[in-house]
Amino acid sequence: MNTEAYRVKPDENVKLDEIDPEDIDDFDGNKNEGKEELADLTTKLESLQETFYSAHKHGILIVLQGMDTSGKDGTVRHVFDGVNPAGVRVASFKAPTPLELSHDFLWRIHAQAPEKGEVVIFNRSHYEDVLIVRVHDLLPEEVWKKRYDHINNFEEMLTDEGTVILKFYLHISHKEQKERLLARLDTPEKQWKFNPEDLKERDYWKDYEKAYEAVLSKTSTKFAPWYIVPANHKWFRDLIIAQVLVDALKKLHPEPPKTMDKKEIAKYRKELEG
Repeated sequence: MNTEAYRVKPDENVKLDEIDPEDIDDFDGNKNEGKEELADLTTKLESLQETFYSAHKHGILIVLQGMDTSGKDGTVRHVFDGVNPAGVRVASFKAPTPLELSHDFLWRIHAQAPEKGEVVIFNRSHYEDVLIVRVHDLLPEEVWKKRYDHINNFEEMLTDEGTVILKFYLHISHKEQKERLLARLDTPEKQWKFNPEDLKERDYWKDYEKAYEAVLSKTSTKFAPWYIVPANHKWFRDLIIAQVLVDALKKLHPEPPKTMDKKEIAKYRKELEG
């Protein structure tokens, strides 16, 4: 599956209303076949991630952003099911604490960046500081406008130090969000996820869309690309993200460290068999 069609080119002028969140045309098969392909990809991901962890040469930072109900939690559950938990971590960023607000906006983000051998998934991220602050007018425009450059410079520094950055915007429609919110109300085991504030945020849909278009246009770089993932179909969303991750890991050619020579192996084998 070719995922390049979903990658935002540097300086591309993104218009989200021109991108169909229902699109599944790049997969030549149905939902069941898609799930079978995903199972194959997650098996490959498990093996590659295990070797990546032992090689201890790079870190991988995965950024998940999207409107409420776009599927950030679901992506983590389905794509990373079965990976070695010792090498994968999820970091979620909620409203900043007083301590965090007393520092620059990237201070708390940098502290969660992956170490070598680690995959870190940002469920929401530093991009909230050019999204929610813009939509709700929490900071002057001259402050948040500078943050696009700050973010690009920060991400370039991380990549220079060996971190691979992959960013995914989970693209759902306004109608699909409504259906997912209704499903939360109608399903007892999902009602805990329903937040009345989400209904208020729906009133800002166009404002968030405009803010996301700026983010995607200004901060998709060669070293830290954005992928716009059609996410109305959850299985297709997971398929694209899993494929991007498998391709990225393969490009790194991770190899486990060699800790023993042939003589040592023969010695320990003899002890075990004797």
